[in-house]
Amino acid sequence: MTTSTLSIRLKHARLSAGLSQEELGIRIGLEPASASTRMNRYELGKRVPAPELIERVAAELDLPAAYFYAYRHDEADLLERYFRLSESGKERLMAYLNNLE
Repeated sequence: MTTSTLSIRLKHARLSAGLSQEELGIRIGLEPASASTRMNRYELGKRVPAPELIERVAAELDLPAAYFYAYRHDEADLLERYFRLSESGKERLMAYLNNLE
């Protein structure tokens, strides 16, 4: 089975947060007995997590849910950076982008 974009992003985000599969699984509300196994299956692409679960992962890791679905690395990076900007930073960035058109 091929590894999906979602599974790659999920593993990268978890490792960047310094969490084990079990820790992240428990933090997002999975049963402790199966948290590690379920997260492992998601990261290997053997199972696809429901969008609601990705929302919980995103909230726990302080990322936008769209980050996990971004195909290109630069798009994922842009989503992450935009998400972490202040509201005024987002407004300035959008104004700058509007001037590029």
